Amino acid sequence: MKFKPAHLLGLSTLAIAAMVLSPLANAKNGYRLAAQEQYKLLDKDGKGEVGCIYCHAGPNGGSSWNKFGQQLRDLYFGDAKRNVGDMLYLGLKANKDSDGDGYADVLEIVAKTLPGDDKSKPTKSVKDLEADLKKLGGVEIFKPKM
Repeated sequence: MKFKPAHLLGLSTLAIAAMVLSPLANAKNGYRLAAQEQYKLLDKDGKGEVGCIYCHAGPNGGSSWNKFGQQLRDLYFGDAKRNVGDMLYLGLKANKDSDGDGYADVLEIVAKTLPGDDKSKPTKSVKDLEADLKKLGGVEIFKPKM
């Protein structure tokens, strides 16, 4: 099979794009895994999933952020140039209700609902979730280990 110069250029471009974008995919996975661990979203069997939808507008991530994700992004890229663990912790410590649904972001993490989606609401009351958070040790349980 003969390749035309245009085909070779296209294949080369695809190969270069794959090499450049591969680390980005791994970086995104790293943020997701860090949130999964730090926000204690796994059950005792190690199951559970923090999808991209926790911070992004769509389930596959991308450049469109929900309000909670935008807050975290601003903390990460702000003046202090924080690391991922600090960003995740400070996002909850701020005690904001990013999606305006009546539940602080930290309470939505405790309830395992989405703090950036106003349609994803806990089934427990704010008072009950605040009591659950207190039993867990308060927002400090989300502080990075390192």
